[in-house]
Order: sequence, then structure tokens, then C-alpha cells
Amino acid sequence: MPENIIIEREGRVAILTINRPDKLNALNEQTRGELSGALDALQSDEQIHVVIITGAGEKSFVAGADISEFAGRTPHAQRAVMRSKSGFGSIDEFPKPVIAMINGFCLGGGCELALMCDLRIASENARFGQPEINLGIIPGAGGTQRLTRLVGEGRAMQMILTGEMIDAQEAFRIGLANAVYPLAELREKTLAIANKIAEKSPIALEMAKTSVKNASRMNLREGLAQEVDLFALCFASEDKEEGVRAFLEKRKPEFKGR
Repeated sequence: MPENIIIEREGRVAILTINRPDKLNALNEQTRGELSGALDALQSDEQIHVVIITGAGEKSFVAGADISEFAGRTPHAQRAVMRSKSGFGSIDEFPKPVIAMINGFCLGGGCELALMCDLRIASENARFGQPEINLGIIPGAGGTQRLTRLVGEGRAMQMILTGEMIDAQEAFRIGLANAVYPLAELREKTLAIANKIAEKSPIALEMAKTSVKNASRMNLREGLAQEVDLFALCFASEDKEEGVRAFLEKRKPEFKGR
């Protein structure tokens, strides 16, 4: 059983809580490995359609990497750690929708973790930032790439070069957060969004997620061609037949993931 990850199930939704509140849920190597293992198990679990990732307590989602692991580490060792299989890679390649439920500090590696998720739902007390520049380093887990793609070069450059934090409302304004709620309502509101998604066809969800991600990884011609292929692939599923039939019969579809 993982020591630093709490796994809960709410119907078709799994909630993974990073449980290091005394460290503001900072990500050490053990925690990243446990997160990766939990996601591997959930990927093959047909009962789970959506995953939520959050942090323990009311102060922090993930306040960054565990800086104590950086001391004395050589460039070769650091590169090996970052290229190894970790929770970050597992999130990026995870086929099911992943929602970051951001309940406080979302900094450095924590912000990069949130950027890998498909949606970011924040509490009013959330604070976002890429403060690596203050340590004499740069974001190294996708911050310079995913943040730029999400909010634009100017906003990303400002956050990364200054190392300053922004609040939840500013994150929402620039498109970094999808929604902001009072902390007391965050779990309820995030679960409502997750459950709405979880009702859809798992096959269509995976195809949709893949196609949207292609938009930042392919040129327009390639992306459009891939979209047509994924659209057509949906026609091979029983879920497509059920969805069309339910629409014509004016009832709610019952998707089976087949």
C-alpha cells in the first residue's frame, strides 16, 4: 500500500490525494513513484472513468518538488531521475480524464503536475506559480512548454522569469484554472464535474482527449486528419450505437465502454 497517496472511490470517480501535509505535499521521488503506480492500476480499472488528483489539508495542492532531494545531486543524476517513469509521465499518458482539484499552493512541480491534468478546478485560496528561477534553476517538468501552450508566451514568460505567484482569480482570468470555488465547496463542485464527465462513453472520452491534445502536438492538417480517424473509430463501438439510439428515443444513454 502506498504511504504518501490516499486512494478513494466515489462511484466511477477515483480521488488520489497526495498525503504529505507537513511538507505542503511536496513531491519526493517516493511520492511520484506511488502516484505512478496508482495511475497504472486505475488505467486498467473499467469501473473508473475519471481521476481527480488533490493534496491533503487546506493549505496546499502541491507546493513543488521536495527541494531537499536537490542538494548535492549531479546533473547526470538529476537528468536520470527526471527521465525515469514517474507520476508526471503517467499523468501525461493517462487515457482517462484527469482533474486537478487545487486546494491551496500549486507551485513549481505542483503547477507542472496540474498542467498535465485535463482540467484544473481551484479553491479561492489557491496560489499558482513557477518559482524555480528563485533557486537558480528553471521549470523542468513541462512548465516552460505546457504553461506557454495554455496561457500564451507573454503570461508564461512573466510567471517563469519573475517567479511570482498569482491568485486563483488571476489564474482563471488567463485560462490556467477552469473554475474557482470557495474551499468549503471545492470537493463537491469538482466531483459534480467529474461525475458529469464519467457518465459519458469511456471510448469517446479517450478519443476526445487524444484529439484535443493533438492540437498542440501536430500542425493543423495533421490534427484534422487525426480527428477524422478518431471520429470514425468511435463508429466501431457499441457506445456509439447506444448514444444514437438513445437520442432518437429521447432517453438517457447507458454507455458500457464497449
